[in-house]
Amino acid sequence: NDARPIHGNKAAPITIVEFSDFQCPFCQRSHAVVKELLSKYAGKVKVAYRDFPLRQIHPQADAAAEAARCAGEQGKFWQFHDRLFESNRSLDLAAFADHAATTGLDQSRFVECLAADKFEAQIEQDLQDGTKAGVNGTPGFFINGVMVTGAQPLAVFEKVVEEEMAALRQARPAQPRQ
Repeated sequence: NDARPIHGNKAAPITIVEFSDFQCPFCQRSHAVVKELLSKYAGKVKVAYRDFPLRQIHPQADAAAEAARCAGEQGKFWQFHDRLFESNRSLDLAAFADHAATTGLDQSRFVECLAADKFEAQIEQDLQDGTKAGVNGTPGFFINGVMVTGAQPLAVFEKVVEEEMAALRQARPAQPRQ
């Protein structure tokens, strides 16, 4: 079971890998930008979410990452992810239970999953992968491998996406029309 959620068309030519932390205010700000990118480039862009909890300054980030993955186990990762970023920012068990109810999760399965720390190893792996890739804060993005650091405005992402789409067109000459 690959616990790495992907949002958007899985065959999209542009992949945005996002290393994020649910307790990070800059990640919260970037959330709206990423949603806008997915909408503007529908079918052309997909987002792969990776956890990067900054434990030293965000003590609730690990629990939130675990909760989102437990929601993902029931096919509701993105709904839960959105609730975490768009709600009042409370990241405690009561808030997780509320989000679980709102997103239609099986409550007992969700609570069991949370209690088991099932995804601790995957969250740690994401953190290690991000560190190896050069991420040292959140949010950290890679757009087809091009690093974009921090809560950047939409225009910064659009520029990289447009450049990557142009590079893909160059690499694959247009087919002659019949």
